Amino acid sequence: MILLIFLLYFSVVFTSPIQAEDRPSLMSESAILIDTNSGQILYDKNSKKKMYPASITKIVTGILAIEEGNLNDIVTVSKNATETHGTSVYLLENEKVKLKRLVQGLLINSGNDAGTAIAEHFSGSQTAFAEKMNDFVKTEIGITDSNFTNPHGLFNKNHYTTAYDMAKISQYAMKNSIFREIVSTEQLKWDGEGWKTTIYNHHKMLGNYKGVTGIKNGYVPESGYTLVTSATRNGMDLIAVTLGARTSQSAYNDTTALLDFGFSNYTLKTLSEDKVYNDEKKNKYKLKKQRYFTVPKDFEISRYIREGDLIIENKNGTVLFEQELKKINKTSSKKRTIKSSEPSEDGKKQSQNSQWIIQVLDFTSLLNYIVI
Repeated sequence: MILLIFLLYFSVVFTSPIQAEDRPSLMSESAILIDTNSGQILYDKNSKKKMYPASITKIVTGILAIEEGNLNDIVTVSKNATETHGTSVYLLENEKVKLKRLVQGLLINSGNDAGTAIAEHFSGSQTAFAEKMNDFVKTEIGITDSNFTNPHGLFNKNHYTTAYDMAKISQYAMKNSIFREIVSTEQLKWDGEGWKTTIYNHHKMLGNYKGVTGIKNGYVPESGYTLVTSATRNGMDLIAVTLGARTSQSAYNDTTALLDFGFSNYTLKTLSEDKVYNDEKKNKYKLKKQRYFTVPKDFEISRYIREGDLIIENKNGTVLFEQELKKINKTSSKKRTIKSSEPSEDGKKQSQNSQWIIQVLDFTSLLNYIVI
């Protein structure tokens, strides 16, 4: 139990790999950049501050509908759904629409009416569905600092999230192939009873920034402009979240700066489960599964085996990671442990001193993509 509690918040310290001036200065009030595979945080600005999410709320609604619903279900649209304010796909009362179509309208065209129809299909009301949303993100993703009161993101003072939580939610959602397909769709023919047109993805970076694969933008006056973006280059997957931008252009400029920063300065390293490691006694070991870690480009590390553990150190001898290996043809009785150097409070101010901190994003990421 002590080990599990410790794993919920695991930090690794790297010393002076990047000068502070290399870090972008953002206009958004809150932001975060993570490597999706390793779960490491590459940039942080007020990422734990509670903010209003606006339409990026629909990421939660979409992934919940995909994972817990039958996308072939036929949904009968209520009068209440058609009267939902804001962006719409112009559903008609008693119109019958496949659940998948509603999710597409929700995530591609940001249809608030589609969000209400989905909520009523699952739970009978937006309020009941919001309870389902909150339970889903807490139990399935480990979210602790968010509270959702509706499926679409229209303003409510009790409807809030953090950049950190939205990064975790997006990391989770982007593992789902159906979700990825929908949020990466640039345009889609819409053949509704009340609206026949081609809908276009509201995320302006799709097709305009190399490697962008989704996922959602948002705006209400109380939230400012919010944006969640995923991008892939050279095998490296990043997610950027910006909240509280004063203009749409600021949100996109900040996101571009974050992605440029990540792709230009970092690289993803992979340790294969097939690689054989030898200790001083010529014992042979392997990893139990493939692992990933993200480091600044040209960053010097060393690795060695100690008592059946793989040790990764930086050039100053700081242990970055310690992972139990399995002895080939033998069963190891050694308990899995992880050790790290804990950063000081001053060390968390990356732009003001020589330490650079990478935090493992969450417990789920740690188990699936543990940094080594």
